[in-house]
Amino acid sequence: MKFLIATVLVSTFGCSSIKRYEREQAVQHVVLCWLKEPGKAEHRNQIIEVSKTFRKIPSVLEVRVGKVIKSNRAIVDDSFDVGILVTVSDVERLQEYLDHPIHQKAKQDVLLPLLEKVIVYDFKE
Repeated sequence: MKFLIATVLVSTFGCSSIKRYEREQAVQHVVLCWLKEPGKAEHRNQIIEVSKTFRKIPSVLEVRVGKVIKSNRAIVDDSFDVGILVTVSDVERLQEYLDHPIHQKAKQDVLLPLLEKVIVYDFKE
């Protein structure tokens, strides 16, 4: 079905429409992580490094991960230790990412043992 939609878009509007269609379907998976030992650099770095392995998962388009930026602004929640942003092409690919053995292993071996709290936000454009 997606191939058919892409073909119609190309023939009708050109390649830029495909990119817009893909962007509009893309899902942003935002994960905010609080360490059991807040601020511990070694644990923070382990979370960052294991999150980069998500780039090997076929359904993942992009992974961005890093440590919190402290802020004096009242509207900014800077209480977490690590933020992760994973982009997948659509809702079905999000589930593939979540179920993938690389993600499951990272979750069991690194994330769950080191994290006190996790909040996830999923949205699409």
